[in-house]
Amino acid sequence: MSTHKKSFKDPHSEREAERYEFPVPSREAIVEYLRNQGEPMGLKRLAEDLSVAGERDMESFTRRLRAMERDGQLLRNRGGRYGLVNKMDLECGRVMAHQDGFGFLGRDAGGDDMFIPPREMRAVFHGDRVMAQVTGIDSKGRRECHIVEVLERGVHRLVGRFSCERDLRFVVPDDRRIQQDIFIPAGEERGAIQGQIVVVEITEYPTADRRAMGRVVEILGEHMAPGMEIEIAIRNYDLPHVWPEEIIREATAVTEGAAGVEDLAREDLRRLPFVTIDGEDAKDFDDAVYCEACGRDWRLFVAIADVSHYVRPGTALDAEAYRRGNSVYFPKQVIPMLPEQLSNDLCSLKPEVDRLCMVCDMTVSASGKIKDYRFFSAVIRSRARLTYTAVAEMLIEQRAALKRHYAQIAPHLDALYELFKILNKARVKRGAIDFELPETRIIFNEQRKIDRIEPLQRTDAHRLIEECMLAANVCAADFLRSHDIPTLYRVHSGPSAEKLVALRQFLFEFGLSLEGGDKPEAKHYAKLLEKLDGGPESRLVQTVLLRSLSQAVYSPERLGHFALAYPSYAHFTSPIRRYPDLLVHRGIKRALTGKAAEYSEQDMRAAGDACSMAERRADDATRDVVRWLKAEYMSDKVGEEFAGVISGVTSFGFFVELADVYVDGLVHVSSLGNDYYHFDPARHCLVGERTHTAYRLGDQVHVRLMRVNLDDRKIDFELAQELKRKGSSGRGRPRPKTGHRKRR
Repeated sequence: MSTHKKSFKDPHSEREAERYEFPVPSREAIVEYLRNQGEPMGLKRLAEDLSVAGERDMESFTRRLRAMERDGQLLRNRGGRYGLVNKMDLECGRVMAHQDGFGFLGRDAGGDDMFIPPREMRAVFHGDRVMAQVTGIDSKGRRECHIVEVLERGVHRLVGRFSCERDLRFVVPDDRRIQQDIFIPAGEERGAIQGQIVVVEITEYPTADRRAMGRVVEILGEHMAPGMEIEIAIRNYDLPHVWPEEIIREATAVTEGAAGVEDLAREDLRRLPFVTIDGEDAKDFDDAVYCEACGRDWRLFVAIADVSHYVRPGTALDAEAYRRGNSVYFPKQVIPMLPEQLSNDLCSLKPEVDRLCMVCDMTVSASGKIKDYRFFSAVIRSRARLTYTAVAEMLIEQRAALKRHYAQIAPHLDALYELFKILNKARVKRGAIDFELPETRIIFNEQRKIDRIEPLQRTDAHRLIEECMLAANVCAADFLRSHDIPTLYRVHSGPSAEKLVALRQFLFEFGLSLEGGDKPEAKHYAKLLEKLDGGPESRLVQTVLLRSLSQAVYSPERLGHFALAYPSYAHFTSPIRRYPDLLVHRGIKRALTGKAAEYSEQDMRAAGDACSMAERRADDATRDVVRWLKAEYMSDKVGEEFAGVISGVTSFGFFVELADVYVDGLVHVSSLGNDYYHFDPARHCLVGERTHTAYRLGDQVHVRLMRVNLDDRKIDFELAQELKRKGSSGRGRPRPKTGHRKRR
């Protein structure tokens, strides 16, 4: 018997006994034992020295070792011995593949990514979690690695185009980061024919010398069928989109069993003329507003659909909403977070029907300060479903006929508009950043093909609702903080030190500067934005400013919102389409009833990570669809010429955004045939070695469309004329504003 066995004692044995019916040595004990041994150990010796005996205990112990392998704590070598990964100079991480065949390892431990050469990528897919060993430094100074073992597969199903050549059946993945074709054995094609888009399930994963195998599990249809781009994105990004039968049954039961509002202990606000203000295409109305003057102050009511009354913790509905995280809005199609019985009907604040709400009642001073607020449950009856267009016509254009049509609510809209002006002044004084980057809307024809792409006009009607929602969200964050209820805050960080250096270099090239030293605040960004004249170059500067900031996330830590210049901020106003808002509502209700918090901070941390991931997933999927649609829109315009502006510069060329078309594409450096061009990252330009011709951000160019690749969502241009530069400096700098024009 091993002498080590006599002295071994698991310090976590009591914890393991509480958690498991048949406890085995803890992970910590196994790690400590192997560290003391100083060498990999076989299973028999491990079990003997750690006092594992009996068939049942041995089975549990083996499962634990396998789990530690998956998590990258242990590695079982070719001799069957278990060793500590960190003792073998191994790194664990996630594979990030590139469409050119190589990849990078995003290390679990953080720090710089490691380069994975193409020969190593043959055995893995994008998203796989692997264990790798550093093999050296490549020609570009990057740490290069060899993949030792795949710990977890990131791809189980994928979507692609079915092909059949000389009795060989295979699927070419739509995701270009997956370079391996998937071979389909005879009989596993499920009737798929050449060129169809299919979903394939992986049955055998690739190795260094063997291709991946799979079987077709779904045929989506023809490649260019209307709406196919969305079907592909749904599956590429693994978006939950099918409602399980259990969810439908539960949603139906909730709808049919909804209690009458008279039976509920709620404040009755049906006398107040609430209105909803949304886009023309909106169907899920989750917020309604009402405002009235109170002496020198203003009283603002923001009523939000009481989704938490219908979607309770522990239900299948709640689990599915958590899994989805948010609604996903594609052009002309929505994947809702909640079944339509709830999202578009029972919870939606439709006009002239009673609806349950959570209300934030605020008193706002003449200077825009929220003097007081309270939250409570209520029932309301919206008087009208208004659109941004109609509200702008009434409040800004003063359309008399429209105001007469809405005579009963017009005075309250006027009050809302006056309050908006006050809140907007307070926003400017606070120093919040107001990016005015154009958004576009895709207009389809009857065949569901793009007819045109047009800019979305953002008016004071949009800003009015935005300010009302911001006020309610700030109150929600403050209320939960004051009651010490764990919740999810919306956290937005300022620029990192590295991004700040790059930003200042960029601004210097444009004759601009950012105040604030090493820790600029939102007000410094806002002050810089005031200097821009609104031209195309100004849009580029705004884009770079926006990219210097981190992406907002959900977190239980109250770290503030940089862009909005709020020390504390939460999402309260959209529980129909965002799960974090639903959690905020539950927290507010617990505080109102004096009950203990429903969730721990650890619960909220996990929920924050899941919701942030779901948000990024939805953004990536919608962005992919829009890129495909724009590429399709340009596909019949090859050979045509367009005016545009350089919107990005890289070592391999520069991107051009077309004026009035809102589509961008690449002018590859190889098409600039009159010189050798070199990339200057500090100045964001390509410079000719002989001619010294420079192509910079903001330069106006005339380009010719050369090719469109729908599979890669790529549009390629070439220069049709010499570039034009704006400004006397010839550098395409944004010109400062002149006169005394104020920002709205």
